[in-house]
Amino acid sequence: MSTAASSPASRIEKGASLWQDAWRRLSKNRAAMVSVGVLAVILLACIILPAIPKFLQDPGMQSLENKNLPPSAAHWFGTDHLGRDLFSRILFGGRVSIMVGLITTMVSVTIGITWGAISGYVGGRTDAFMMRTVDTLYALPFLVIVILLGAVLEPITGHVTEFTVRLFTPSGSSAAKANEVRTAVEPFTTLVPLFIAIGALSWLNVSRIVRAQVQSVAKLEFVEAARSLGLGHLRILFRHILPNTLGPIIVYTTLTIPGVMLFEATLSFLGLGVKPPNSSWGILIEEGANRMLSNPLLLFFPALFFSTTLFALNFLGDGLRDALDPKSSKD
Repeated sequence: MSTAASSPASRIEKGASLWQDAWRRLSKNRAAMVSVGVLAVILLACIILPAIPKFLQDPGMQSLENKNLPPSAAHWFGTDHLGRDLFSRILFGGRVSIMVGLITTMVSVTIGITWGAISGYVGGRTDAFMMRTVDTLYALPFLVIVILLGAVLEPITGHVTEFTVRLFTPSGSSAAKANEVRTAVEPFTTLVPLFIAIGALSWLNVSRIVRAQVQSVAKLEFVEAARSLGLGHLRILFRHILPNTLGPIIVYTTLTIPGVMLFEATLSFLGLGVKPPNSSWGILIEEGANRMLSNPLLLFFPALFFSTTLFALNFLGDGLRDALDPKSSKD
């Protein structure tokens, strides 16, 4: 009896969830896993190293007698035309570029998910009106609208900066302490118009993807069962339908981040993004392109970090797309 009880026919194989299957397939994708490691190193370097006191040189400190120095133990990537340490500038600029990519993508994905989910679930005239709105926005020149929105929203930057300084400055602090806090937060508060401008118009593709997914999932039996139980429309939509559309949303999000970072770099290259003396990878590339004949390293190192990050995000997005493909859920 013990032999029969332990026979293969009597064993119950434990099932795996969709996310477990997806992780198993993703872990087999070498390019995606290498990309995860590369992104982790770049993120940790740009976030942790600038926060360590006196580990990096001041990215804004100028030293004209040390300008255009080659890489050395004192300056790992050399110095620029004003004697500023290039390695420090790349890490501090990477923090800004990565923040632009992440926050702007969160804004656009949130708007796109909400708009597309409501449009796909409600249907009818509401769906037609919302999708025609998306079509109208598609017809507008994206770059021009972002530039105009950034110009209109720019006056709020000063108010946001002062509010943030008051928030993080203890009462009774000296003016020097307030200026120190202002120097730390100003590179990020000045980006608020850029966050809003890009995020407010980059959600159009997300809304179409979510709408199509919601329309497909809404026809399934478990949604009809939820309706028969008397659940409200908002609960059905956000608790039952949207969780079953997360796969394509996650994939598109990973592919949106490099697009947003590239667009920010383009704006900064044109002088319309991050304002000097603050830096981003786009500004560093623009400065390097202007001086590539006299010092090509000023272009090489920022472009290397930027392109490596974009490649890693794209490889990760491709890996997630393959891992979350329902047609390949059973290998």
